[in-house]
Amino acid sequence: MSRIRIEGLLAAFPKLIGSGKQHTYVETENVRYVYQPIEALYLLLVTNKQSNILEDLDTLRLLSKLVPEYSFSLDEEGICKHAFELIFAFDEVIALGPKENVTVAQVKQYCEMESHEEKLHKLVMQSKINDTKDVMKRKASEIDKSKIEKNRGDKGGFGPLQSMGSGRIESSFSDLSISSNGAGFGSGSGFGLNSDVDSFSTKPKARPPTSTGAPPKGLGMKLGKSQRTNQFLESLKAEGEVIHEDVQPKLGQSRSAATLLTDPITLTVEEKINVALKRDGGVSNFDVQGTLSLQILNQEDGNIQVQVQTGENQAISFKTHPNMNKELFANECILGLKDPSRPFPTGQASDAAGVGLLKWRMQSTDESMVPLTINCWPSTSGNETYVSIEYEASSTFDLQNVVISVPLPALREAPSVKQIDGEWRYDSRNSILEWSVLLIDNSNRSGSMEFVVPQADSSAFFPISVRFTATETFSDLKVMNIIPLKGGNPPKFSQRTQLITENYQVL
Repeated sequence: MSRIRIEGLLAAFPKLIGSGKQHTYVETENVRYVYQPIEALYLLLVTNKQSNILEDLDTLRLLSKLVPEYSFSLDEEGICKHAFELIFAFDEVIALGPKENVTVAQVKQYCEMESHEEKLHKLVMQSKINDTKDVMKRKASEIDKSKIEKNRGDKGGFGPLQSMGSGRIESSFSDLSISSNGAGFGSGSGFGLNSDVDSFSTKPKARPPTSTGAPPKGLGMKLGKSQRTNQFLESLKAEGEVIHEDVQPKLGQSRSAATLLTDPITLTVEEKINVALKRDGGVSNFDVQGTLSLQILNQEDGNIQVQVQTGENQAISFKTHPNMNKELFANECILGLKDPSRPFPTGQASDAAGVGLLKWRMQSTDESMVPLTINCWPSTSGNETYVSIEYEASSTFDLQNVVISVPLPALREAPSVKQIDGEWRYDSRNSILEWSVLLIDNSNRSGSMEFVVPQADSSAFFPISVRFTATETFSDLKVMNIIPLKGGNPPKFSQRTQLITENYQVL
């Protein structure tokens, strides 16, 4: 049947129908019109006069049941909006003229084209993708571990050291032995040799130079391994993973780390803060742990005492190492050994991280002590969720390198950031929005950010993680003087002070 023929039959239908009739038909010389009114429209079935009218009425009833299943609005606009869905549904009922023996539920199932095999295939593919990601993460972890082990093997001397702030203090301090590699003073364990001092430096530790007389073993194998590693790292980068590449040191730069500490004596004050804030306000956990560590480059400067000033914070409790003179510290704020004839261990800056002299701790539930508070206000409007986040910083500290990490629900694209004081970055791999502020001082003690995502539950934006550093500490500990026990001028010294976040969250 041609298109012109169909248009002619449809144009003739309005002239043939009467009013006030339902479930009826109209016959002409060649065709039969079987129709049913649906509100302001007609559902029309055109057949030849030889067809069975009872079957035609049954087909018409089935079609009339399908129309409201796909078009909730039974007017011209609603029918046109769902025209393709209706055509596909009608095609399942009528196949080349005759009616198929189907029900409404079967037609809907056929149109949805649900397939158990397709679902199973998608599950298998997703499982393979997840397994591949797990393998990639394990390979990346193995690469990192191999680099760490290689660095340890290249260094020699000191092994893994425990920080005094960990609370594990061994009694091996009495076995004092001074050596050029700094392995004495309790064999480098228990007295708080702090292995994190390198975090203050801005240059990576250099590796010892290789021999120039002969090539290292396994050099021929390294090229192929490097290529495979590079391919793996490139695949990680493609998924949004941040890769820190290892730079090989040049010849003559293997001892560059030793130049980081130019003063004969360096004292490092470090505090680590752990905070758990409630999303509705208040503090559930506030804990500060600090350490004072000592580094001595030259062996002749080992017979010293350290005079400090502890500040006015009464909430902090100080504890010295068991082999330190506690009465001397309590009466005069001087840190010295019980046996003044024994020197502190010495060593190069790249061999030892320092000797822990003092540790302290502070706990509180006072929200005013918190250096940075975060308020998060998610609100839903229509199909979107608007999230407003505000920070307020205490005037006690100037915070540096502030990063506020907000977890997000799984998104197809980056969130729409409407307003921000600072910079933002979206980590699509981990679905995290990072809000960065380089420095928070008196010019920006408060700031805000607003972004929009598709509709989500408010709990999806917690817990919020925060990290920052500061050059002030809660203890306000200061090194006042270095006292030489063998006479002479006091050696030159420097003090490094840093407050860092260890676990800072809004729950």
